[in-house]
Amino acid sequence: ALYVEDGSVIADVTYGKGAFWKKVPESKYRVLKSDLKTGVDCRKLPYPSDSVDAVVLDPPYMEGLLRADDSIAGKGTHDAFQEAYSNGERPTGLTESWHDAVVELYVQAAKEALRVLKPKASFLIVKCQDEVSAGVQRLTHVEIIMNYINLRLYPRDLFVLTRTNKPGVSRSKRQLHARKNHSYFLVFQTGATPSKLKCVRIFDT
Repeated sequence: ALYVEDGSVIADVTYGKGAFWKKVPESKYRVLKSDLKTGVDCRKLPYPSDSVDAVVLDPPYMEGLLRADDSIAGKGTHDAFQEAYSNGERPTGLTESWHDAVVELYVQAAKEALRVLKPKASFLIVKCQDEVSAGVQRLTHVEIIMNYINLRLYPRDLFVLTRTNKPGVSRSKRQLHARKNHSYFLVFQTGATPSKLKCVRIFDT
């Protein structure tokens, strides 16, 4: 409601069961629904260039879904994703593994989103969650922001979404990091001025 005008064309490229839209009136936007279950990869969309006002990207974002073994893509503890989004296979075209493959998928999807989005004042709306991978804290939302700035996407806003149920508990013998009870809702904008793209400064130390 803050950013996307009524009547806009929105491509939800990871539609799944439509959970993203449960509280949005159907008449508000024209939603183009697709996901891997429908045979459409978010990195290769069937839409013309410069034709969409906003893209929604909410893929399975835990590294266990992208391993090159029997635990990938909705198997095992992630079987709920099998019904909602995944086709049960590791996505092709990924060169990284584990958590790095998650970030790689987000970057590849953003490049395709930039192709179909209108070049000025359109939005890429992204949902993600931080995770601990191989004992290392990975701040996924920071990684996405930094990579998307390199793609000239301005991180215009950030919302923190807290879950109402308890977070999953790993089987590790000793807890080393805080459990993740929240996810992020990021709003990126195309056509930003150079000054806005300098919104993140990294200083020499």
